[in-house]
Amino acid sequence: MSRTPTTAMVLAAGLGTRMRPLTDDRPKALVEVAGRALIDHVLDRLVEAGVEKAVVNVHWFADRLENHLAARKDLEIVISDERDELLETGGGLKKARRLVGDAPIWVANIDSVWIDRSDALDHLARAWDPERMDAILLLADRERSIGFEGAGDLFLEDDGTRVRFRGDAPTAPYAYMGVHITRPQIVDDGPEGPFSLSPIWRRLAGQGRLHGRLLDGFWMHVGDPRSRDEAEARLRAAG
Repeated sequence: MSRTPTTAMVLAAGLGTRMRPLTDDRPKALVEVAGRALIDHVLDRLVEAGVEKAVVNVHWFADRLENHLAARKDLEIVISDERDELLETGGGLKKARRLVGDAPIWVANIDSVWIDRSDALDHLARAWDPERMDAILLLADRERSIGFEGAGDLFLEDDGTRVRFRGDAPTAPYAYMGVHITRPQIVDDGPEGPFSLSPIWRRLAGQGRLHGRLLDGFWMHVGDPRSRDEAEARLRAAG
């Protein structure tokens, strides 16, 4: 039996403040890169990976995003409504727990676009082992990315998949690029209201239950208008 999840949680509820003025009249998820909305770039990848159902959280210009998603017929779209309160990554997943179910799921941000030399999500799914892992993150080499600001977050241990956080090191070679597979139960003990997945991941890393897989390709973090323009140029150059 395949271990590849068929359900995804797509985190699309953010305000997109850094993307203004492009988000003055739309959610960040509907900002276009190379003529296609960011959320469609992500959903296209997930459908290719075998996803049949996507739970999408909404907040900023929620009606407009829902109307856009209604046009997709290649997978089931379920809305997790955060109009009343933004819940961050962990809180958003906890609110959607009933919708995503108990089997392992994909979780994806909407601000990542990438060019890969091999099928990144297929390789991530093949590496996923629920016996040894509670989550496996898709990682990008900082030297093969644009739009990421910071000194890097993560190292891969000698076994090639276990993840270690940067800690006191001045830099780290890898960054989380916005897609992972996880057991959704990791948020069940989280607080009510907004909270981040990051503290949960740090705990799992200490237990040896957080793993990663490196993208064989080039990552574009689309967080502001400049990085959007850079991503479009890179996609055009790649053909």
